[in-house]
Amino acid sequence: MKLATVFSGIGSIEYALRRLGKDYDVVFACDNGDVELNLLSGKDLEDYTRLKKLRSKKQLSDPKDILRLETLSKKEDSIAESIRTKTCSLPSKHEKKKFVDDLYAKNCRQRNFVKTAYMANYGDKLSDDNFHLDIRFLDGTDYREDNIDLLVGGSPCQAFSAVGAKYGLNDTRGTLFYEFARIVKETQPRVFIYENVRGLTTHDNGHTWDVMRSVFENDLNYRISEPQVLNASDYGIPQSRRRLFVIGIREDIKCDEFKYPVPIELKYTMQDFLEDNCAFGHFTYSLETGALNVGKIPGKPDKKFTLTPAVQKYVLAGGTANYKTSTQTDLPIARTLMKMMTQHHRAGVDNYITVQNEPLILRQLSDREALRLMGYTDDFKIAVSSMQTLRQAGNSIVVDVMMAIVKQIIKTGVFAHNR
Repeated sequence: MKLATVFSGIGSIEYALRRLGKDYDVVFACDNGDVELNLLSGKDLEDYTRLKKLRSKKQLSDPKDILRLETLSKKEDSIAESIRTKTCSLPSKHEKKKFVDDLYAKNCRQRNFVKTAYMANYGDKLSDDNFHLDIRFLDGTDYREDNIDLLVGGSPCQAFSAVGAKYGLNDTRGTLFYEFARIVKETQPRVFIYENVRGLTTHDNGHTWDVMRSVFENDLNYRISEPQVLNASDYGIPQSRRRLFVIGIREDIKCDEFKYPVPIELKYTMQDFLEDNCAFGHFTYSLETGALNVGKIPGKPDKKFTLTPAVQKYVLAGGTANYKTSTQTDLPIARTLMKMMTQHHRAGVDNYITVQNEPLILRQLSDREALRLMGYTDDFKIAVSSMQTLRQAGNSIVVDVMMAIVKQIIKTGVFAHNR
């Protein structure tokens, strides 16, 4: 199977194919690792950064600030488009990649930890020449002749501007969904898997999904499945994690209709996945079926994950006068792992485990446990810090959900036909 991914993260589909025992090669991957390439400068950059923070906190209300942010966003989009035009004008794939890599090297001091983790685990499937840093400047036409079987990606959920009843790729410019759609159009994979937040179909009163559906079906000519929310706990992982998936099959390929996987009985609790009850090296998978093997061998997580008394007090505080939160710990089914886990330290937001009852001592999930709760077994290499690994796990797609989807895609026979 020829695979390509954007917003690649730590490779949930790659790991799903590994656990399923499927032979595959990665044609290309792309992820900026949250490294911001600042295209604005001076006062513009200062205002843009400040106003985006206000928007993320839902504190952007001043009409002048809203207009300023819109103006700066359009300016950034214009600069990005000029860079893309320049990139695509270069004669070779190698020169295009070097041009973008040099842009990041010149303008960014941060390290792309996602790329480090990805290449540590899938470097045998992909050369550095085909790991791209910015989807905006990735020219998918360079890979059109590679005959990609499966393209996988997600993008932040963004509202689109309504332009009458006319929807299409032009309406989505300036959003990362546009970039995903563009890559689909340029590479023409047999199948794509698109993942997003569960509220996508109701976002912006349904307008966001109306635009996306129109792009998928009319601009890209793909048959798409009706979006469906799948929960990790329905597919073997003790975590409450609901994400929406859309499967698209190219119109010219004749195959059976895709049907979403049926939920299965959950056999494990979060406690089964903890290093206390399953020592490192004993969380594996069956080479025959890909199913998890969870050994009941007691182990000890690193003490660095134990909370200090001050943090523990904050975790169990139950909120404030205006914000209440649960103080429940040791849940059998984990709360949703988030990219920012451990930064807020609220029992009702993250997952905490009792180390000792008298006196009470709590700890957070270890990096290895977070990976396990996303379906990555202990052969997954941790190549970055614990904090970065926790961020990457919280930002990933659950491997077991991907496995269930892939099995259903294969059943359609879409990969059995010649192009």
